[in-house]
Amino acid sequence: MLNKLVAEHSVVAAQQKPSCTTCSLRDVCLPVGLDDAEVQHLSTLIKHKFRVRRGEYLFHAGADFKSLYAVKNGFFKASILKTDGRTQVTGFYMTGELLGLGAISLEKYSCDTMALEDSEVCEVPFAKLEEIGRAIPPLMNQFHKIMSREIVHDHDVMMLLGSMKAEERLATFLLNLSTRLSRRGYSSTEFNLKMTRHEIGSYLGLKLETVSRSFSKLQEEGLISISNKRVKLEKIAELYRKIGD
Repeated sequence: MLNKLVAEHSVVAAQQKPSCTTCSLRDVCLPVGLDDAEVQHLSTLIKHKFRVRRGEYLFHAGADFKSLYAVKNGFFKASILKTDGRTQVTGFYMTGELLGLGAISLEKYSCDTMALEDSEVCEVPFAKLEEIGRAIPPLMNQFHKIMSREIVHDHDVMMLLGSMKAEERLATFLLNLSTRLSRRGYSSTEFNLKMTRHEIGSYLGLKLETVSRSFSKLQEEGLISISNKRVKLEKIAELYRKIGD
C-alpha cells in the first residue's frame, strides 16, 4: 500500500522537488521522530511549495478544507470576524508550524490566515496525510502531538486572557515567542516582532494604548529593551517570575 502511495505522488514530487529529507526544519516539523526512509516517504506527500507575499491570504474562513500548510519560512497571523464586525486575532504562526488544524473537524477553514511577511509554505493534502499515516504510525503520532500542542495552546490563551494583568499578558506573549524561536535555532533573547502592537492587543485582549503602556513599563523595569519592532529580553528569569511561572 505504501509503495502505491509513493508512486502516486512521485510525479508531483519530481516536478516541485520539495524534500523533507534535506529541509532544515526537519526537527521541528512533521518529520520529527521519523527515520530517513520514512521522511523520504513523507516528502512524496507534499503537493507543492509556494510563496505567499506579505499581506496576502493563504486561506479564508469558510473555504473548503483540503490541505494543511507547513510554514517553510515566514510568519502568519490568523483572525476571525466577530459578529459585531470587528476582527479578532486568534494566533501567530512561524517557521515549522502547521496552519489549518482548526479546519479538520468542520472541513471548513475556521479563520482568515494572512502572511505578515513574504513567506513560503508546503502544502500537505490531508486525505493523503491520513493514508500515509496509516502506513507510517510514527507520522500520525507526531501529528497527534502537534494537535495536542494546539489544544494546550488554546487553553493557555484562555487562561492568559482570563486571569492575567496587562503586563503579565505581554510578558507571557514575549516569552512564548522566545521559546518557539529558540526551538528553531534563533535567538531566544533578541528578535523582531512581525506583528503590529494593534495585532498584539487584539490577540491579548488589550487596547492599543494598554499594549504601548505595558511595553513601556517592562522597559522601565529593565526587563526588556525595545527599538521600533526589535525586542531584547534583558532578564528572562525575572520575566518568568513576573508571570508566576
